[in-house]
Amino acid sequence: MLGKNASPHTRITVGADKAYDVAEHVARLRAKNITPHIAVNAYVTKTGQARKTSIDGRTTRHKGYSLSQGKRKMIECMFGWGKQHGTMRKTKYRGLAGVAAGFLLNLIGYNLIRIPKLLAQRG
Repeated sequence: MLGKNASPHTRITVGADKAYDVAEHVARLRAKNITPHIAVNAYVTKTGQARKTSIDGRTTRHKGYSLSQGKRKMIECMFGWGKQHGTMRKTKYRGLAGVAAGFLLNLIGYNLIRIPKLLAQRG
């Protein structure tokens, strides 16, 4: 999917969680002219050694990286709500149409929960 959207003349970004913070994956993305907005996996082991991350300062220093990570957090909250309070933990439907409808109902429920908070922010 990324190869279809990538272009040698324009740069695109892709966000991912820290499981994709792997040197080979980041190198492949950079070779396709794609900026990896991947969460940094600087996990500290039991022995006290920090894991070497593949995302360097040329990516994390830009404002777009922090914006991308903020948007990623918002999306993760939506999925977390659907799994904890909605019906996304285990689907009850068969087929793509049924699963898509169940997912849509979870999104609608999440938005209904958010409406009072959004209205309070408006004024």
